[in-house]
Amino acid sequence: MTFVQLIDCRTSRFDEMDRLMDTWVEQTKGKRTATHAVVGKDRSDGSHFVEIVEFPSYEEAMRNSGLPETERIFRGMVALCDEMPTFTDLDVVRDEQLDTDVAREFFEQAGRSGTAELFERFTEDYVDHDPANPGDLRLAAAREEYEGWRKSFVFTFRVDDQIAQGDRVCTRWTWAGKHTGDFLGIPATGQNVTMTGTTWHRFRDGRICEGWWQYDRAGLMEQLGVLGD
Repeated sequence: MTFVQLIDCRTSRFDEMDRLMDTWVEQTKGKRTATHAVVGKDRSDGSHFVEIVEFPSYEEAMRNSGLPETERIFRGMVALCDEMPTFTDLDVVRDEQLDTDVAREFFEQAGRSGTAELFERFTEDYVDHDPANPGDLRLAAAREEYEGWRKSFVFTFRVDDQIAQGDRVCTRWTWAGKHTGDFLGIPATGQNVTMTGTTWHRFRDGRICEGWWQYDRAGLMEQLGVLGD
């Protein structure tokens, strides 16, 4: 996100305006350049609404404004407003995804930090979901599992991609390690191994309270020589 447009309006006919915006979304499929839109209602004035629309750039916003569908919807929007809406164009100069930063720090520190320091990012009632385990793990068991990985491998994570939605952050990662200790009964091989995966983290009050893991454990076992050709 590098550009945001604020649309400030007053209307007593928001339901009609809401349907008008639905029409624009439908009509501009495959054409629009807006990536995210949020509408907020003033708690102290029920007729006051602000729409926040995100774009990849100012140029993309102008291209979006030039769509004939946008022009038609704008005229309809003006007709529904009690007064002329105002527009504010903002270049984004600071964009912090706070939960995303916490998730990124977790992966970047996972191969370096001590267990206590790493798990300061987690709530006491954390729940871990991993299909490789017979059931969900609570915080103490998740810490123990992590320590087991640290005893078996010297490893690092590389964060490849992240997206955030509401209280959840999804991280696509690449794990690289050297097998230096017993792992699931497999003696240390000294083998360099890699693995890719995706983790969803749910946040509460800035800390991780739930995690869902999907990763290529079969590929890891093959690299360790456990699975046949």
